Amino acid sequence: MSATAEQPAATRHALPDPGERVPTISWPIVGIFSGAIALFAVSTWAALTERLPVPVTVLLSGAAIFVLFTVLHDAAHYSISTHRWVNVAFGRVAMLFVSPLISFKSFAFIHIEHHRNTNDDDNDPDHFVSGAPWWQVPFRFPLMDVPYLSFLVRNVKRRPQSEVLETVLLMGTTIAVIVAAGFAGHLWTLAVLYLIPERVAMFVLAWWFDWLPHHDLEDTQQENRYRATRNRVGSEWVLTPLLLSQNYHLVHHLHPSIPFYRYVAAWRRNEEAYLERDAAIGTVFGHQLDAEEYREWKTLNGKMARLLPVRMPKRSSARAAEFHRVPIAGVDRLTDDSVLIRFAVPDELREKFSFEPGQHVPVRTDLGGEGVRRNYSICSSATSDTLAIAVKHIPGGAFSTFAMEQLRTGDTLELMTPTGSFGTAVDSLAAKSYVAIAAGSGITPILSILQTTLAVETESRFTLIYGNRDVDSTMFRDDLDDLEARYADRLRIIHVRSRDPRHPEHLRGRIDRAKLERWLGSELAASSVDEWFLCGPVEMVTDLHGLLTERSIEPDRVHVELFHGYQKVRVADGFAPAAVNVGLRGRQHEVSLAAGDTVLEAALKAGLEAPYACLGGACGTCKAKVLLGSVAMEQNFALSSIEVETGHVLTCLSRPTTPSVSVDYDN
Repeated sequence: MSATAEQPAATRHALPDPGERVPTISWPIVGIFSGAIALFAVSTWAALTERLPVPVTVLLSGAAIFVLFTVLHDAAHYSISTHRWVNVAFGRVAMLFVSPLISFKSFAFIHIEHHRNTNDDDNDPDHFVSGAPWWQVPFRFPLMDVPYLSFLVRNVKRRPQSEVLETVLLMGTTIAVIVAAGFAGHLWTLAVLYLIPERVAMFVLAWWFDWLPHHDLEDTQQENRYRATRNRVGSEWVLTPLLLSQNYHLVHHLHPSIPFYRYVAAWRRNEEAYLERDAAIGTVFGHQLDAEEYREWKTLNGKMARLLPVRMPKRSSARAAEFHRVPIAGVDRLTDDSVLIRFAVPDELREKFSFEPGQHVPVRTDLGGEGVRRNYSICSSATSDTLAIAVKHIPGGAFSTFAMEQLRTGDTLELMTPTGSFGTAVDSLAAKSYVAIAAGSGITPILSILQTTLAVETESRFTLIYGNRDVDSTMFRDDLDDLEARYADRLRIIHVRSRDPRHPEHLRGRIDRAKLERWLGSELAASSVDEWFLCGPVEMVTDLHGLLTERSIEPDRVHVELFHGYQKVRVADGFAPAAVNVGLRGRQHEVSLAAGDTVLEAALKAGLEAPYACLGGACGTCKAKVLLGSVAMEQNFALSSIEVETGHVLTCLSRPTTPSVSVDYDN
């Protein structure tokens, strides 16, 4: 598939990063939150003392609730802070004012479904309002939370039990408070303070946040994300503060994690890129503008904002893989049996430790004289400034036990420069469909690929199928939730759990051939997927790879990563001794190879620091190019067909078939 079916790639610009980031703390949110709480305190005083007219009290409470919706909205997209708990805290408090009938987590789930299915009659919970006939609008606006409740009921089995219990508790408490107020003779006071203002605020929210951006637009988010909602321009000096920037609702749907007060800046920064995609724009009076009409509408002295460059991943600058001592920036617990290790790469080594998504790093440490060497996939985005790996504990495993129990911030590990080629090259102009299937710690390289691809390829979509025992054993659970919120319309995550009796029946058990066959027959038709990534246990990966091959999917579109390599059998028969010339870090070395040895074994026996990790053909670290002679490669899980055609081999599984062979690790 191609993003450029309508326009040649050369005439299009890549949609760059919006240039906005989630802040450590969003002070504008803190400000409007504090102001809204203070305003509600004033209205509470007015309702209890009857010192203000009823309409004024209703107006004050309604305004506070309206403002608190923006706090709730940004919290649902984790836009308030880089600290997850801060978003949840603000969201839970704001939810009590906006609609105490459901929990914050339930609201966030439902709202993300709106982003994913905007304008879809059957699956968009907000379509109750945006798709309403004009004569029903006055009745639907104040009841916009009704479809949220029904949507939650329909999907209750998909939600964690704690979230459902929280919603039930809130709903029960709300009803109890209303009944108690009635019996105590204070129902009118409660109505003036909250019940009436909450419905008024709901009416305005439905009108300004839902109907104005979405009504009369026929495209769904899946069909055309640039025309599933609109910007509304004109009178922005009053409209932007009045709507709390939701007149730039299109920017929010394209970049859901941007804080509300930065929508306008993101639009101005990338305006031409949006216009190239025929973005939906309307004026304050409802007149719809195409790109050319919008340009004419703008003031004559307006300047089109320049486009920001897209930050593209870069490979390591090291000529061949080499070890360096790198300090630890942090060790964070992911699950009960896994940790995230972040490295503080020195500035002078940053270029050598640049990486592409899907690459890995071998780690070496002494461990009291018992040197160990392990290979771990990089799990951080290649567009970030972070290099991180995740280590899952293996009972009896030397390094994983050390990482879980002893490794601390400030310690130092020997780290090899990144190697491997599990990922694919990203293209800022691409509009592809990716599917990744991972189990357990197989998520680590997939997470890097997923984050990088969605950040760079702004038109591409990603489906992740992720298998674990249960919720608690799911690595990067919070990070995946955050990514779903950030890329609501382009990322879909399907969790498969083997030991969770509450999980939907069709998603219980292990990821296997039968499940993949069902997906291929429905939402993941082979013809609609451009690239497949498989990572996890050998049995799962080889079985699924076999099925995809049987479905005539081109081998180069199915990418495989194994954490446990091919089980080699010692072979000597049919192979003779050979002389091997090894090119490594700009120098040539002549080594002797015994009958049956691999090229890598010969290099290591000669004392060369040849790069390797798994010794089983799974990681690609030992890749080299054959310049002279020939070798027989026993198995290949790591090289693409193009790499094989250009003479590259996995030296850990390659034995010479000619008396002399020349290989180059630097090429």
